[in-house]
Amino acid sequence: MLDNLKENFSHIFEDALIDEIGQVGVLKEVKEGEKVIEIGDYVRSMPLLISGAIKILREDDDGDELLLYFLERGDTCAMTLTCCLGQTKSEIRAIAELDTTLIMIPIQKMEEWTGKYKSWRNFVFQSYHARLTEMLETIDSIAFYNMDERLVKYLQNKQKITNDSLINSTHQEIAYELHTSRVVVSRLLKKLESMGKIELNRNSIKIIAL
Repeated sequence: MLDNLKENFSHIFEDALIDEIGQVGVLKEVKEGEKVIEIGDYVRSMPLLISGAIKILREDDDGDELLLYFLERGDTCAMTLTCCLGQTKSEIRAIAELDTTLIMIPIQKMEEWTGKYKSWRNFVFQSYHARLTEMLETIDSIAFYNMDERLVKYLQNKQKITNDSLINSTHQEIAYELHTSRVVVSRLLKKLESMGKIELNRNSIKIIAL
């Protein structure tokens, strides 16, 4: 685990902090599609991503989901930080987008390290800023973009996160994450295919030129 920490966080954290994380952190591996955090859970530890990707979702009163943002290698979740510090229940759902390796940090260490290590304090503040920016982009896309623009941005983000031009998602899964209907998604995907921008396959989409 120490090697993973040094490889991913040595440019961010002091050696002493990396050693402490190595002593108290718990290495956790989650498979693609597995839930990391569920809505209503008390958050007892904070994740640091070593590899893979996690998608963060909100749910409305009807049980429909909305994708807020993705977490990648070197990231942590601002919503998790807030729940840890406030000892409140999670308001988000976190699901592994890819097979993912995490280091889970006990919540009691978070406040201690904020006062003890400047690098940790900066990391927490920068994480809040990054996740807030991503959530504002999500709000902007809902408020100001047409659904076809949102769909293109969604596919571009998926390609970036997975580093793969083949998106293994069904039309229904995309509809859930964009908070729209499968019929709308299917129609827009067909339109993109007719323009030569994507190729539709069974339960997958190949990006050609977005």
